[in-house]
Amino acid sequence: MITIRHIGDFRNTERFLTNAKRMKLTGILSSYGQRGVSALSLATPVDTGKTASSWRFSILLGVGYYRVSWFNDHIEYGASPAILIQYGHGTKGGGYVRGTDYINPAIRPILDGLAEELWKEVCSL
Repeated sequence: MITIRHIGDFRNTERFLTNAKRMKLTGILSSYGQRGVSALSLATPVDTGKTASSWRFSILLGVGYYRVSWFNDHIEYGASPAILIQYGHGTKGGGYVRGTDYINPAIRPILDGLAEELWKEVCSL
């Protein structure tokens, strides 16, 4: 059998949760989402410019979580050039084009800044 005894009240917890409802998380996520789009666009190797200009972001609000995701909508011959550039790909002639890691270095400072700003927002409650 499990017994739970409690001394005191939940005023601090209730105040924190009430204040948490007022946090401006979607504004922060939107700001960093756009920064990520800019960083990815600038970091994408340019041939025609279609891949670099096809970045976008999306914010998903779920029960108990927020998610920001970045997408590249440019598709050629059923494949995403953004992914082919990142990871490499085979060619028609049997060759291989080595990938260039451009996404991770571009998005890392954005994610670090986002985590820092979200932490400040939570700590300000």
